[in-house]
Amino acid sequence: MVTLSRSKSIWMNGEFVPWDDARIHFLTPSLHYGWAVYEGMRAHPTAEGTSVFRIDDHVARLRNSARVYMMDIPYSDEEIAEAIVSLVAENGARPCYIRPNVYLGYGSMGVALDLSAVQVAIATWPWTDYVDRQALARGCRVVTSGWRRNHQDAIPPQAKASGAYINSCMAKIGAQRAGYDDALLLTDTGHIAECSAANFFLVRDGVLHTPPVSEGILPGITRATAMALAADAGVEVVERRIARAEAYTADEIFLTGTAIGIVPVASVDDRPTASAGCGPVTKTVVEAYADATSGRLDGHADWCTPV
Repeated sequence: MVTLSRSKSIWMNGEFVPWDDARIHFLTPSLHYGWAVYEGMRAHPTAEGTSVFRIDDHVARLRNSARVYMMDIPYSDEEIAEAIVSLVAENGARPCYIRPNVYLGYGSMGVALDLSAVQVAIATWPWTDYVDRQALARGCRVVTSGWRRNHQDAIPPQAKASGAYINSCMAKIGAQRAGYDDALLLTDTGHIAECSAANFFLVRDGVLHTPPVSEGILPGITRATAMALAADAGVEVVERRIARAEAYTADEIFLTGTAIGIVPVASVDDRPTASAGCGPVTKTVVEAYADATSGRLDGHADWCTPV
């Protein structure tokens, strides 16, 4: 959990609005039914100033999420990207977290929603560590949740929908109350899906394994980044179903997500990984990711959009 720090403005439907005035009506349908989609993005420091990481990919995923939920965003991808960059600049061009949200505005109520009342808002705020620094140093302690990941026949996991994250919240809260850092969620067949808000990777014999999107996981942009960086480094990457017990005998495990970056896992269900901290493959990906987000990585300069 991150405590919010105020910024100057929030972008709402094409206008900058003062932070304290960025309000919606209590009877906004999205508040009652969870019918909204969002993105989590980061702006990082680089030698040339602050840059937004993989903005085009995030905006495309936002568009796709909205399409799944039958919401027609009233702005082009280019306009959304321009609004994001402008807002980061408006708020001081500092490294920050960026949260675009597409939701339904006030005017009707009931599960037969008015899908034409689409609103768009974007917020940024100064970023602090999402994961405790001690957890980063020692590796996260993960426990398998009693809650299963949402089945894709019930709630589409490929869309980043607000209401769907109750599943993640239940798992994360349960794990932390039990003394762990995060929860590992399984599919309906008992295979590994992902953690509460992060994709899952394990290493065995130098090969990097991760569940495929068809297992009902979010197609993470940091996940795709990690896979590309590993492949660039000559690491074989395999997408396949992963049994729960495979996590108990892994050489290395790490998690990926925009909020957490790339974080090693020290143990799963109290079984230590062979490399509790950054093993060799994890270290390679972590270092390459740091270079990528800071604009220092050759071959991927297009991932960084300057503010």
